[in-house]
Amino acid sequence: MLSGVTQTTDLAAQPDPPEPSAPSVPSAPSAPSAPRAPGRVHRAWFVAVVTFVTIIGAAAFASLPGLLIEPLHTEFDWSRGTIGFAVSVNLALYGLTAPFAAALMDRFGIRRVVAVALTIISAGSVLTVWMTAAWQLVLYWGVLVGLGSGSMALAFAATVTNRWFVARRGLVTGILTAAGASGQLVFLPLLSWLVEHHGWRPAAVTVALAALAVVPFVWLLLRDHPADVGLPAYGAKTFVPKPAPVTGAARRAVSVLFSAARTGPFWLLAGTFAICGASTNGLVKTHFVPAAHDHGMPITAAASLLAVIGVFDVVGTIASGWFTDRFEARRLLAVYYALRGVSLLFLPMLLAPSVHPPMLFFIVFYGLDWVATVPPTIALCREHYGEDSAIVFGWVLASHQVGAAVVAFAGGLARDVFGSYDVVWYASGALCAAAALMALVIRRRPVVATATV
Repeated sequence: MLSGVTQTTDLAAQPDPPEPSAPSVPSAPSAPSAPRAPGRVHRAWFVAVVTFVTIIGAAAFASLPGLLIEPLHTEFDWSRGTIGFAVSVNLALYGLTAPFAAALMDRFGIRRVVAVALTIISAGSVLTVWMTAAWQLVLYWGVLVGLGSGSMALAFAATVTNRWFVARRGLVTGILTAAGASGQLVFLPLLSWLVEHHGWRPAAVTVALAALAVVPFVWLLLRDHPADVGLPAYGAKTFVPKPAPVTGAARRAVSVLFSAARTGPFWLLAGTFAICGASTNGLVKTHFVPAAHDHGMPITAAASLLAVIGVFDVVGTIASGWFTDRFEARRLLAVYYALRGVSLLFLPMLLAPSVHPPMLFFIVFYGLDWVATVPPTIALCREHYGEDSAIVFGWVLASHQVGAAVVAFAGGLARDVFGSYDVVWYASGALCAAAALMALVIRRRPVVATATV
């Protein structure tokens, strides 16, 4: 909410550029105020729907790594550590690209950046079909898919929310974050069936086609800013013109990082989110399927359990967005991390050849908590960093993915060395307890201090 105040103030201070900001929408006046016709749904909700579907289409790439470990190990005799390294490169670049992608969206617009990112994901995924060496897996899946997916990261959702919404930001953030889980729900059962019955190559092609299919949808329907259609942001009192493109995207991303790095909340948010990535993308999403398979569970059954996590992730993330609009974000984070840590400590005792009620309880519980941390984390970035919050969150997301990358590699290495994943589950549970304490240390910034900047 505070970033909306800051953003409106900054935009209103610019020269009044006018009519060009509101091209080609007949029903959208370019006057300083554009009241919505009674009963008409604000255009921001249509943009949110397009963003949701786009993230779903791009989510196929995130569903595949855990399904590839065993097939690639069997076909090429690559160690799990080697495969985990490729996944870790993917996860690290996913995060490190995000802050630059947020700055590029300010420079070139959301549509262009997202369309190019989806094309890169598609190219990287389809090229894996012809790979014969481990370095090609690192290049195609690690580098190309990592760079493309980083531009489709949560910074995309944060940018759309900051531009198009003043009211309901927590709820919209929760809904858009849940899109990734919805994509997981859609693609995991399909991809696991393809891997088991037709091999991993058709699954890789499916990921490529899913990403490519969304490109026309993005180009035709997504809009960069409310001023493009002559409207104020949802919940805003007045219309504000579209700001001029911000040049020097990379320089801005780095300067925002240096500025934020001088503040305590940034390091606490980055630290907690690194643990979040380690305990979700790096650990469960990458290693749950092979860990369950080690205990005799079929790959399709284990993948189906991950899909069920996706179902409850949608519920948990949207609920978290609703809670974030009403409760203190740092306390929500502490509760989420504490509950996640407890559940991970019990997981090694629950793995078995078949699915039983205690395992289902873990899946439901973990699903509700999966990315519930995102709405309060974005809210804290917005509270402390105002109009730079999307880029700051991009850097916080980078720490999330670095944490995920470390555990994706360490998990595979631990399996090679110890013959099981148990030590990784216990270590991640302990890290989540530390994250809960770190969240409570984050100080709340007074509203007056932000509003008068």
